[in-house]
Amino acid sequence: MKVKGLSTRGRTLRLRLFVAGQSPNSVAALRHLRKLLADYSSVTADLEIVDLLQEPERGMREGVLVTPTMIKLSPAPERRLVGNLSDIDSVLSVLGLTDSDRN
Repeated sequence: MKVKGLSTRGRTLRLRLFVAGQSPNSVAALRHLRKLLADYSSVTADLEIVDLLQEPERGMREGVLVTPTMIKLSPAPERRLVGNLSDIDSVLSVLGLTDSDRN
């Protein structure tokens, strides 16, 4: 599944979120990430969601051992964050977002 936002500043984040079906932490991670991206709609987000219950080989290929795991693919450098993404400061740091990017 891909989620796209509108950009007014020309920034694009490529993100991949690895989840395990509808587990509580996976559902929470997706909810937190979607809320954050809505709050920062000046940044385009290309979000791919990979369900490891459906595609376990993708997790193995990409070295994902725990779900949920979010990978920021671009802009470089690639960064990973494990957990339900409730620590907004950590998520913002990994994504490289600041208050000036907020709506």
